Formats: sequence, C-alpha cells, structure tokens
Amino acid sequence: MSKRITIFLATVLLLFFMSYFLNDFIVQKNNISLSFNLLHVYLFHAIASLIIYVLVELVVTQLPNETGYLYLALTMIKLGVFVMLFQESIFSGEPLTKPDKASLIAPLFIFLITETIGVAKLLNNKQFTQKKGE
Repeated sequence: MSKRITIFLATVLLLFFMSYFLNDFIVQKNNISLSFNLLHVYLFHAIASLIIYVLVELVVTQLPNETGYLYLALTMIKLGVFVMLFQESIFSGEPLTKPDKASLIAPLFIFLITETIGVAKLLNNKQFTQKKGE
C-alpha cells in the first residue's frame, strides 16, 4: 500500500511541477493577466488528488466492491469544494477569457486523469478483486 501511495505521490508531484511551470511560463511569456492565482489552482488539484487516492487506498481493503462509488463521490466533492473556493474568480461579473478558461481546465483534467488512472489500477489489482466461484 505505501509503495503505491509513494509512486502516486511522485507522479502527482512531477506532473504538478511540469504542468504548473509550463502553464506559468506560457502566461508570463504572453503577458497574460489571470483573474486568479495559478499556483493556488494547481496546489488545490494536486492536494485533492492525493487525498482522494489515499482515501481510496484505505477503503479498498475493507470494502472493495463499494470503492468505485467512494471515488465518484469524492470526485464530486472535490469539484464542489473547488467551485466554493474559487467562486469569486470563476463567477465574477466579467466573463472568463480564453487563457483563464484554459488555465482552470488544464490542471483539472491533468489531475483528474492522473487520479482516475491510479484508482483504476488499484481497483483492477487482482489482490482486491474477488475470484468467481468463491
């Protein structure tokens, strides 16, 4: 369990640094002013992905058949908390520009795909799946 969490942590950290600095470089190079703090968005998604993965790791040994539902619920909670924390910049009176939208969507998809792959691998692990006939 701790090996899988460590690998997932290393993956999330690597993706965080690569994607954040690439996104920040593009924003700075093009002199784009975002209506939110880009670092906070990336930190939120990275930390939330880690929390979700660790919770799924803890639950999969006890309730392997219900873990998928837990993952779906945690993902919806993550999106709700994101909207609550960033509602001022997302739902302000001014519409979001294309760079704003791209800088909000990129980390969402990067970390959502990462956690989905991690959880899918975990749920497909033969150690937790029940064999037919048992």
